[in-house]
Amino acid sequence: IRTGVKVAVVDATGKLVDTSTVFPHEPRRDWEGSLHALGRLCAQHGVNLIAIGNGTASRETDKLAADLIQRLKSLQPDVDIQRVVVSEAGASVYSASEFASQEMPDVDVSLRGAASIARRLQDPLAELVKIDPKSIGVGQYQHDVSQGDLARTLEAVVEDCVNAVGVDVNTASVPLLSRVSGLSGATARSLVRWRESQGAFANRQQLLKVPGLGAKTFEQCAGFLRIRGGDNPLDMTGVHPETYPVVERILAHTAQPVHNLMGRADMLRSLKPELFTNDSVGVITVRDILTELEKPGRDPRPDFKVARFNDGVENLQDLKEGMVLEGTVSNVAAFGAFVDLGVHQDGLIHVSQLSNRFVSDAREVVKTGDVVQVRVLEVDLARQRISLSMKLDGGGERGGDRARGSGNRYEQAPRDHRARGGGGGFAQPPSSPGMRGRSGHEAPAGSAMASAFARLQGLKDKG
Repeated sequence: IRTGVKVAVVDATGKLVDTSTVFPHEPRRDWEGSLHALGRLCAQHGVNLIAIGNGTASRETDKLAADLIQRLKSLQPDVDIQRVVVSEAGASVYSASEFASQEMPDVDVSLRGAASIARRLQDPLAELVKIDPKSIGVGQYQHDVSQGDLARTLEAVVEDCVNAVGVDVNTASVPLLSRVSGLSGATARSLVRWRESQGAFANRQQLLKVPGLGAKTFEQCAGFLRIRGGDNPLDMTGVHPETYPVVERILAHTAQPVHNLMGRADMLRSLKPELFTNDSVGVITVRDILTELEKPGRDPRPDFKVARFNDGVENLQDLKEGMVLEGTVSNVAAFGAFVDLGVHQDGLIHVSQLSNRFVSDAREVVKTGDVVQVRVLEVDLARQRISLSMKLDGGGERGGDRARGSGNRYEQAPRDHRARGGGGGFAQPPSSPGMRGRSGHEAPAGSAMASAFARLQGLKDKG
């Protein structure tokens, strides 16, 4: 907070166009000056979306953004600016990385972090591939498993995500391209150099002109690389070039040009896949092709949703038992799920409080990133812990009440016997400073899991 809130403005392609630092908080408390500076940036660059890092002074900065939007609307009623709180896990790792220094060589490290947070809101996958997956914070127990196995698994998951979404070959960065099947870091750099010297790719066949990208590599990567506005409409889909002849047979059968057929779900669903198979292409492949033609160039990722934090709830002291709040699931373990409520400490929904039915593993009900409604069971200010429930009808046990009977119930220890097992809820520590106070190291995202484990162990000892 002392060094100010770092501000970065990026355009629609993620290019950094302006930076600034404002001081709305302690010690300067220049609220009006900060609003003026931010308003000037919004007007100058046509800003329509504000991303706020979820680190230090996040809620205070969110209030600043809300005040800014309100004032801009009072001056120009038709202005449409939204604000969203974005996870900044790993942002400081990226901002100090070699790639960040190459992307933004003359920009301060903390301002690079602000630019990264803005880009995460535009395209999270394209930005997150620039850092080691372990830096995002997958829990403190990531250090207890084989680091080699963990690295290989994380790399495979990232590669699967990139391949499933697809990559625009004319805009993708080297880190993103290097995650595509078949492309190494050297090949990705070669591809970008060719693009910078020769201009945008017009079709997938031009990929074969890239030094180091041979026929075998082309076979592996071509289906995942997209070319929008190119010579062939099929190049913007997930249809592999080696199956283009199948599409040609479909076009001949329907007597329709490709641009008329793409997106025509009614026509495509009426076709029988068996009519277009041959010795090398089976029914399953043809079905995949028809599905891809039905929604050409679609992004398989679901609609973006964000939790709306309650006004006036900015820290633990503002939480009261019985409050119903909206939050985002930040981490999931077998024993429960952690939820970000925007109060700098994540609360825990114990597995017994996830549903009115029996749940053996929290991952059956929620996943990281889900937006959920929760009820506050207990707030332990001394231990900085929050107990939550997704049973909004009040069917769950209140914090401090000892559950009776058996079944999927969490038996909470009496207050005078909690020392061994921990308190009545758990919270993950806040991540590093937000968009953007002082840069620092990320706190382990799963450190609350250790407290949870200790508590469960204490209950086991008593049982």
